[in-house]
Amino acid sequence: MKKLILSIAALMTGLTSITIFAEGEVNVYSYRQEFLMQPLYDAFTEETGIKVNTVYLKKGMIERLQQEGDNSPGDVILTVDIGRLTDAVNAGVTQSVQSDVLNQNIPENYRDPDGQWFGLTGRARLVVASKDRVDPSEITSYEDLADPKFAGKICTRSGKHAYMVALTASVIAHAGEDAAEQWLTGVKSNLARKPQGNDRAQVKAIKEGECDIAVINSYYMGKMLNDEKGEQQAWADAVNVIFPNQQDRGTHMNISGVAMTKSAPNKENALKLMEFLSSDEAQKIYAEVNYEYPVNPNVARSELVSSWGDFKEDNLALAEIASHRADASKLADKVGYDE
Repeated sequence: MKKLILSIAALMTGLTSITIFAEGEVNVYSYRQEFLMQPLYDAFTEETGIKVNTVYLKKGMIERLQQEGDNSPGDVILTVDIGRLTDAVNAGVTQSVQSDVLNQNIPENYRDPDGQWFGLTGRARLVVASKDRVDPSEITSYEDLADPKFAGKICTRSGKHAYMVALTASVIAHAGEDAAEQWLTGVKSNLARKPQGNDRAQVKAIKEGECDIAVINSYYMGKMLNDEKGEQQAWADAVNVIFPNQQDRGTHMNISGVAMTKSAPNKENALKLMEFLSSDEAQKIYAEVNYEYPVNPNVARSELVSSWGDFKEDNLALAEIASHRADASKLADKVGYDE
């Protein structure tokens, strides 16, 4: 009886947040904050007349969908990082979508081959280095981060964080697990401190002289440069932006993305929203608001993002990179990266 009561309570929690089914509506479970997405929802509603209901779920999105099961009101999930998207697929809470519009607007390497997820924006995994203490010509690749000449000069997030796991997975995909282990061991040997903090914290550490080099997602540069309080602008101004591996595979890219839930009571409206988010209009809004790269090749980058320069992207399919995530996470443990 207790389990039954808890199950009903969990279901009711979902029902009080958004409507199960309503003609002319679509329900979104979103990892992305509302202020980022609302301009897109407003444009979609204006164009289609379909109202967007959204629940912000930074944690527990997959678990919630699993608890709600076939009765889930969620139609669409919006999240970041290839890891979170593939976790949703592996958990069985998404469904395959076939759409000529999505396939036309989104390059093949930024979508699941089975149509389970689609990239909406790209973020480059940059190397940033102190303007005062590092000659940017010394760093041309991720592999250079393992060079002993940078001992005690590098800061990163936890090696188990999704962004670092994806980067390590990309190294495995290109060079093999043995080479990736050697690389990660070398980077660990060059750390100035125990891995900690978010991407902005790494840039702050460079500004304060705690380290000289870090790896961050590109959009954080935009966020810091436009910090209203001004403190983070000083952090960003203290570093040079470097796009690694321009002479070979290109700079590692990750995405924010979208998927249709397995239950999707408003399936037709969900597909319309997904297709809209890949359109020229939405991609321009999306990229401007969060300083990300449009995945739609027809859409220009924002002025700020463009100011960092053109670069060669790693075009290896993200689905292939994601297949090495488990091994990448194990490598972080094996080399004691966070110790």
